[in-house]
Amino acid sequence: MDPALLTTPLVSPTDALKKTAPVTPERAQQLRDMPAGDYWLSVASELTWDVPPTTALEGTFGDFQYFPGAKGNVSVNCLDRHPKNRVALYYEREDGLKETWSYGDLTDATARFAAALQDLGVDKGDRVAIYLSNVPEAFIAIHACYRIGAIYSVIFAGFSASAVRDRLTDAQPKVVVCTDGTLRRGRNIPLKATLDEALEGLEKPTVIVARRLDPFLPLGENELDFAELLEKTTRRAAPVSLDANDPGFIIYTSGTTSKPKGLVHSGIGFLTGTYANVKWALNLQPDDVYWCTADVGWLTFPIFALVGGLAHGATHVIYEGSIDTPTPERPYQIIERYRADKVFTAPTALRMLRRSGDEALARYDLSPLQLVALVGEPLDPETWHWTHDVLGGGRLFVNNTYGQTETGTAWASSMVGLTEGRPGSCGHPLPGYRAAVVHEDGTPCGPNELGSLTLTEPFPCLARTVWGDHDRYVETYLSEFPGKYAAADAALLDSDGQLWVTGRLDDVMNVAGHRLGTMEMEAALLTHPAVSEAAVVAMPDDIKGAVPVAFVVPRAGIRLDTDLTWLENELADAVVSGVGAIARPGRVVVTPTVPRTRSGKIMRRLLRDLLLTGEVKGDLTSLENPDALETVRERLGGAAAG
Repeated sequence: MDPALLTTPLVSPTDALKKTAPVTPERAQQLRDMPAGDYWLSVASELTWDVPPTTALEGTFGDFQYFPGAKGNVSVNCLDRHPKNRVALYYEREDGLKETWSYGDLTDATARFAAALQDLGVDKGDRVAIYLSNVPEAFIAIHACYRIGAIYSVIFAGFSASAVRDRLTDAQPKVVVCTDGTLRRGRNIPLKATLDEALEGLEKPTVIVARRLDPFLPLGENELDFAELLEKTTRRAAPVSLDANDPGFIIYTSGTTSKPKGLVHSGIGFLTGTYANVKWALNLQPDDVYWCTADVGWLTFPIFALVGGLAHGATHVIYEGSIDTPTPERPYQIIERYRADKVFTAPTALRMLRRSGDEALARYDLSPLQLVALVGEPLDPETWHWTHDVLGGGRLFVNNTYGQTETGTAWASSMVGLTEGRPGSCGHPLPGYRAAVVHEDGTPCGPNELGSLTLTEPFPCLARTVWGDHDRYVETYLSEFPGKYAAADAALLDSDGQLWVTGRLDDVMNVAGHRLGTMEMEAALLTHPAVSEAAVVAMPDDIKGAVPVAFVVPRAGIRLDTDLTWLENELADAVVSGVGAIARPGRVVVTPTVPRTRSGKIMRRLLRDLLLTGEVKGDLTSLENPDALETVRERLGGAAAG
């Protein structure tokens, strides 16, 4: 990275944000210096408990408990304790449909849906799959699970039937909640039909369908209508008192093998972490109108809206569809319509707005906007400056944050209203988190020295295990640097303690803020009968941050001296079918050979070098077939778009 970025001036929060800061700057520094356990107990004291915690941490990485013996309920903290007449949700859909839900409405619907789940035989520890887009039913269904102690699993609405099937097979849900479809750039994405395909040949769970696009969609055996079920259920389930370490949900993240990992988060541990995260990263107040643009299928939305956001009692804007439809000005329209003062989004969305031009800004009243916070992918300084100077007219505070699905929070951030940030950095480790950047041998890196990012102490919202495979959890996160959690990201801490994350150390890429595993995409390519080998690498993209590029070695019989556009298109479609539209390759390169080690492993870093610069660098001693480099270079010159 450019060393000049590390010494750019720190930017202070605006006066408006300073006035509403939850503590003084002196207290903020005390919290950062406080032992982690004491800090988390102080956070817990701001929540509602049946049995308050008296002990912070027992155990260590791989086998730990936070707040042992304490009991409470997530839904009580996010719904019941807030004023019933306050607006909880302003919902808007791509086609203009709008709904308003108060905290009273949401609490009542959640309690009745929780009772309906109980009537269907769902008990504490049973799994419920949530295959929904950004709709009020997602809030109801998820908090109903929290209310009765069921373990929910959110499945991204953009996944293919194959990807949905993998997640259902692993979690074995008793109930699946879905919508009939969702809108995306004017198209009806048929979620129910995709679910039907995913369930073929499996033992079918009860399916509850929210018919939002087609009220007359036929329902089959063991299928129920969401609205009808809610209407006929008059009983309201009481919140179950749950142990602080009981599992709350499973969320799947792509890894370096083709099987996604089902990360298990404790319900109340996640609540505690996200409550604190939102407090510091957004300075969210009860009178704020706040829009998190993320999709419910990615953990950003549960952290910053479903759980962490609602725990603060603010009014949330939720939007279903593509935020650039029917025009790239749609985000400005939403901010103006609801007078949103805080927005949480991804750098991709800001780059999209920037690309559409600045003329539209003058047509909308964006004066209420105080804060834009970001997560999901690296933030380039150019986009930071455009957001601060052009979108915000110099009055916005831009808070770039960093976290992972595994950590359950964006644990690196400015403390909004209290601490400074640097354009392009991720702020600093928040109170309660202990980070270290280390060399390959585990020794600490110095200031401004790039290394591997680790966390050195457990915290309440850290994922506890991989569903059904704790050995995989230990091997993936705790084996590389014993006694530390390995983030698998390259990073550095500058001389002011600001964190800079430069990218992944493994073969997982961020596409428009969504973390995708190359092995899942490669597995999809290998389903095509013309493919014998496949490798996927990331190519930087101005809008999405990164896009996949596939290198494919064909089976015998495929002539490489002919037009292969048909095959390249079919292979791109195979990735979409196997993983989802978000994973469509930017290019498919059909090549007779690829560089490989003596053991036959494809050397993806060399493919990445050839793609980006046309040259290779680094150690080539393990390269078995040097002639493959020139072959791939030639194929890149003639490759067509996927």
